[in-house]
Amino acid sequence: MTVKHSIRRQVALVFIGLMVLALLTLALCNRLFLEDFYVSSKMKILEDSMEFLNEHDIAQGSGDFSLYCTNNNLSYAVASANYSRVYTNMIEESGDLLAARLFGYMAGIDDSEPVVLKKTDQYTIQKNEDIRKETTYVEIWGQLDNGQSFIIRTPLESIRESVTISNRFYLYTGLGVGILATFIIWMVTKRLTRPVIELTKMSQRMAALDFDARYECGGDDEIGVLGSNFNAMSEKLESTISELKSANNELQKDIEKKTQIDEMRKEFLSNVSHELKTPIALIQGYAEGLQDNINEDEESRQFYCEVIIDEASKMNKMVKKLLTLNQLEFGNDQITMERFDIADLIRGVISSASILAEQKQVQIIFSKKDPVYVWADEFKVEEVVTNYLSNALNHVKNENIIEVRCILAKDKVRVTVFNTGDPIPEEDLEKIWIKFYKVDKARTRAYGGSGIGLSIVKAIMDSMNQQCGVKNYDNGVEFWFELEAKA
Repeated sequence: MTVKHSIRRQVALVFIGLMVLALLTLALCNRLFLEDFYVSSKMKILEDSMEFLNEHDIAQGSGDFSLYCTNNNLSYAVASANYSRVYTNMIEESGDLLAARLFGYMAGIDDSEPVVLKKTDQYTIQKNEDIRKETTYVEIWGQLDNGQSFIIRTPLESIRESVTISNRFYLYTGLGVGILATFIIWMVTKRLTRPVIELTKMSQRMAALDFDARYECGGDDEIGVLGSNFNAMSEKLESTISELKSANNELQKDIEKKTQIDEMRKEFLSNVSHELKTPIALIQGYAEGLQDNINEDEESRQFYCEVIIDEASKMNKMVKKLLTLNQLEFGNDQITMERFDIADLIRGVISSASILAEQKQVQIIFSKKDPVYVWADEFKVEEVVTNYLSNALNHVKNENIIEVRCILAKDKVRVTVFNTGDPIPEEDLEKIWIKFYKVDKARTRAYGGSGIGLSIVKAIMDSMNQQCGVKNYDNGVEFWFELEAKA
């Protein structure tokens, strides 16, 4: 491949461009900011001189202060409190004029139009023009701590002229440095590109080797040629590597899936064995009691039969829930998305649970009258609402109130089921969604809970890519889930 744009030329142009940019930037900064910097420096000197006067009584001698003013090109006039005495470092006429200007400033009768740079309760710093001398000054005037009035000024020399001169100097200097730097850069880049060219020639012979690197930056210089050769090598290997990675990826997925299935199988068997152990023992015990005629009266035999039927029913419900959960977790259960009124669905679930609520003397509140349309699997959402409401009925206490709400926010509908009672311990909040997990095992056993209901809720919401959760309050617990409100 022919080299169209030499690195040697590019490096030289970049360095020259940077030098030109630096010179232009410096000239622009001089033009825009040098005068402000100069005035700011003068203001600092004036403030320092005022502090010097505050710390030393000029009437006791002004040798050090006069030397400071000489070094910094300052003129001053200090008047006593009653203006009976004036101290200045200027000749008589100029000193009198400066003292007169001070009096005009203090009395507020000066007719000049100064530009105020800084003003405090004690002093004013301003930029003013002396018409007689045709000179612009930066001056500070005000009153010292001992009651004396003062004015200190320094001439503001022509900054613009200084900027022009300095810019011209930078231009001449930059041209000389640029010519010298161009020669040096040209010689250095010649040495730098020599090994790159050698490496390019070598890469052409290495194109058939197994390299995974690819050059993506492009370009027509020597590095571009080198990258093109590496691309040629990686193109030859691309199909083989792609097939290898695909096979490896599938193998990894199969291994992970097999491991997950083994772990789930072990956990499932352990939990099912634990959950079935108690009802099987009860059924066996009461059945043996019936067989041995431990209680001959009809009422006792009837009680034994009821226990056996109740425990068998609990086992049947648990097995059905396990089958449902298993289908959801393995993605075997088909999701049917449809638009329906969830408020109407909730009213139906509440109506089905009304008899149980009356028996427990529980008040269920749901005030939503208008339709609330969502997109979801209606059958599965009904199962979620039923689980939440059953859970609330089994744990409601104190005021015996269950409140169901539908909250519409943007494109989501949040359904909440709140019941008064004891909050869930904080350490259990994240665990209640795990199958077979029970916060209060004794109470769960009393109403026939298996610890699977909330796991089914979580699996259903995950299958629809929606969120669900739980929140504690001081007087109870709120379970919630969200659904899409728009197509």
